[in-house]
Amino acid sequence: MPLSDECLWEKLTPQRPDRAALKGEVTADVCVIGAGFTGLSAAVHLLEQGKSVCVLEAKRCGQGGSGRNVGLVNAGMWIPPDEIEAGFGEAIGSQLNRMLGAAPALVFSLIDKYNIDCQLRREGTLHMAHNARGEADLRSREEQWKRRGAPVELLTGAACEQATGTKQIAAALLDRRAGTLNPMAYTSGLAKAAADLGGQLFDHSAVTRLERQGQRWSVQTAEGSVMAEQVVIASNAYTEGDWTELRRNFFPGYYYQVASKPLTEEAAQLILPGGQGSWDTRQVLSSIRRDKDGRLLLGSLGNGNQKPTWFLKAWADRVQQHYFPYLKPVDWECIWTGCIAFTPDHLMRLFEPAPGLVAVTGYNGRGVTTGTVVGKAFADYLCNGNPQALPIPFAPMQPLAGVGLRSCLYEAGFSLYHAGQCLRIVI
Repeated sequence: MPLSDECLWEKLTPQRPDRAALKGEVTADVCVIGAGFTGLSAAVHLLEQGKSVCVLEAKRCGQGGSGRNVGLVNAGMWIPPDEIEAGFGEAIGSQLNRMLGAAPALVFSLIDKYNIDCQLRREGTLHMAHNARGEADLRSREEQWKRRGAPVELLTGAACEQATGTKQIAAALLDRRAGTLNPMAYTSGLAKAAADLGGQLFDHSAVTRLERQGQRWSVQTAEGSVMAEQVVIASNAYTEGDWTELRRNFFPGYYYQVASKPLTEEAAQLILPGGQGSWDTRQVLSSIRRDKDGRLLLGSLGNGNQKPTWFLKAWADRVQQHYFPYLKPVDWECIWTGCIAFTPDHLMRLFEPAPGLVAVTGYNGRGVTTGTVVGKAFADYLCNGNPQALPIPFAPMQPLAGVGLRSCLYEAGFSLYHAGQCLRIVI
């Protein structure tokens, strides 16, 4: 049976509403552009503090990178905490490490508070070393996080094999702060919470113009406009149009995932039997997890929309056979791709290009937790004006050179690596 081009998380979130487009003019204290993790977290936290909020989404809630996420509720960023402090300086970097280290707890608290059914599991995540160099990297990360009091543990030997379900991994870093979820269901749950708190949410309402009119901002769409004192631009990698310079401050990359049909219960329980999600230390990483129905989900960097089905199936078969050779041939069900906002140094950026206008980009693949934290931070900042609420200071917008070329080079490199995996040149 051929792979369907369909996001699994959308299939598993049937209650996701399709809201009407904005028509006419509405007013609000804050207009949020983008109904993903960041925008909806900002909306919920603004509404909790008594602000009136209007959320504009170009397509449907969660249809961008948030709903197409792997669903790992990770602590920290991709790069180690020492590198974060080196990049931002000790004072700012340590604050960012503290906020992102506690990010899974913030996600869990929102899910509990608003009773969001998103197949949440809180057993942690596993960062898996695929070779000796990867193991050395994980030992360094373990030391860095333990120095900061984090509940992490490097598993080796029988403990590692038991946790991962594979003999191909010599060491895995277990982070007990973390977990997994259905990212579309989490996003939809945040949207429902915002609506229940009195927020106005509109789908199919792409922004066409943003301009200052007196003391307020006019946020215009094809059929309407929002007049607001403050604006949050939370469209990140899915920012389109010439109404903002934000899209020139990152370069887009992609991440595809392939999901199997549900495995037998016996087979599914052999893979990551503790229920953790995982990813490996390869330069072009592979993510591995299961969903609540026992599907095997594999993912990697690259644009699946530009690859033929046979190639994607061959890649998924190769990764599955390498890590879990005891499985019978897997029947792959669907594939989907999401867009990621990358920055050259893998660090995010916060912007305040004008008073009352804030924006963010550059999560570099850590959207679930980072977006939730930044959304709350923006809400707190807009309510009290205290920059200490932010994980990092605002930076000036500095458009990147060669955005298109960077994206093409990254994609070419990812494709070559995956071809090497299929041909068993690398694994």
